[in-house]
Amino acid sequence: MFISDEVQWSAFDFLIMGGLLISFALIGNYIYTSFKDQKRTWLLYILVIVFLLVWAELAVGIFNSPIAGS
Repeated sequence: MFISDEVQWSAFDFLIMGGLLISFALIGNYIYTSFKDQKRTWLLYILVIVFLLVWAELAVGIFNSPIAGS
């Protein structure tokens, strides 16, 4: 927003993204400390994919859900 006028995030947008990042970190830490080897790896891959899909949905609305952005 300081670099370009094309990005117009509100305080709510920053709050949602901060919550998403904190949730991702806490869940990732729980998976890393609670599971072992192969299962941990797959669960972390799934977590990253879910994070990216939610992020993309909030940003541009790839699934046209009610929470879709733009």
